[in-house]
Amino acid sequence: MNFEISKSNIGNTDRMIRVGVAALLIVGALRGGSWTSAIIAAVLLATAYFRFCPAYGVFDFSTDKPAVPEVK
Repeated sequence: MNFEISKSNIGNTDRMIRVGVAALLIVGALRGGSWTSAIIAAVLLATAYFRFCPAYGVFDFSTDKPAVPEVK
């Protein structure tokens, strides 16, 4: 279990997917959908913004690729 909020565990592709799904959920909520979809969208946007997913932290999972070390 890794809850270091300062360490990101969400990669760029994962962030873009979260933002896209959140946008679709917000549009659906504004067009008369459920308010729970707006809450889920807010959670997705927050995790994408902070680059940290608590569920990933529980399972020690990360989609963020480590930086490539320099070759000397």
